[in-house]
Amino acid sequence: MRCSRPRRLRAFYLGLVVIVLGVGLLKPNVSAMVAGLYPEGGARLDAGFTVFYMGINLGATLGPVVTGEAQTLIGPRAGFGVASIFMAAGVLQYHLTQRHLGTAGQFVAPAEGRAGAIARRPWRGLWIGLGVAALAVAALSFGWLEVNPVGLAHASTLVIAATAVLYFAYLFLAGHLTAGEKRRALVIVVLFLGSVLFWSGYEQAGSSLNLFAERYTDRALGSFVIPASFFQSLNPAFVIAFAPGVAWLWIALARRQLNPSAPAKFAIGVILMGSGFVVMAIAASIVAHGSKVLPYWLIATYLLHTLGELCLSPVGLSYVTKLSPKRLVGQMMGMWFLSLSLGNLAAGLIAGEFDANNVAAMSGQYMHIVYFAVGLGALLLALARPVRKLMGDVQ
Repeated sequence: MRCSRPRRLRAFYLGLVVIVLGVGLLKPNVSAMVAGLYPEGGARLDAGFTVFYMGINLGATLGPVVTGEAQTLIGPRAGFGVASIFMAAGVLQYHLTQRHLGTAGQFVAPAEGRAGAIARRPWRGLWIGLGVAALAVAALSFGWLEVNPVGLAHASTLVIAATAVLYFAYLFLAGHLTAGEKRRALVIVVLFLGSVLFWSGYEQAGSSLNLFAERYTDRALGSFVIPASFFQSLNPAFVIAFAPGVAWLWIALARRQLNPSAPAKFAIGVILMGSGFVVMAIAASIVAHGSKVLPYWLIATYLLHTLGELCLSPVGLSYVTKLSPKRLVGQMMGMWFLSLSLGNLAAGLIAGEFDANNVAAMSGQYMHIVYFAVGLGALLLALARPVRKLMGDVQ
């Protein structure tokens, strides 16, 4: 007997909860381990995170191809099965090669006394978090909680934003930070906000830009029609292609004492993202006059967005590890990834304002993102020098 639709939906949401828990445990900790490989910090850490970021995007490039082929050849469930096999292989590879990582990621026993008491507090938070997650899983599994996707998006945005505010408030008021640590934590708050706003524009790729590719782009290449989903692979492919060059650039600039500060790199990244929407605004204007556009417009947009991402995302990972107190690196990395979640939710809400059938309005809507992004970039540039002073001797 087939499962009813509500039961299938509950199983789907339950699977998402488990995936979220796994990603939450993986991403902050693996990023902290990368930081442990470059204890000297500086431009080498920025470059190391850029190469690490390239590896992530190699998976992002190959993952949709492998899982998509598995679903086509075997069936829908095969995509999930192949993904689980590769994840298990990754865990095995880590277990067999972790000796090459030295002390990166190893637990360091805290000092006795007050520091030891502070170090034990996260365990209480962990058990509380697991308890809340278990209640959420039970509510979804037994149908106690009705889930509406739009309502869930709005509620998630509020919960994540509140979580960020409460965490940073706790950190500054009761986190036992020194004066220097508070100044550096303030820089992390600035980077957090910049990241949220960047991803709220950048993540239009999977929504409004994908609709534009499907409906308003001439995808015919002879007798072959390029699938709209193909354009989703452009970003990770560009990351793989350009990440080594960007990593080399940061090191080369550092040697000449010209390496931009974190806020300046963020500003460059946000402005590049906004420039991509200038291209889309022009393309939408052409479509509004009755013609489809060639794929080059989308390719140019994704290229500019990728260059902006390389200036912001791996640099953000690097600087959060540099600026965080050593005892809080894992938590701070979790907050960094929380900024990505909040930005993605905001992107979805922004995309909901786009009417895919009203192409005449698209150009103006894309230009609104341009004004927002360029204004944000200019603000970050203006704040770069005072924020840099808060960083102290962190390079």
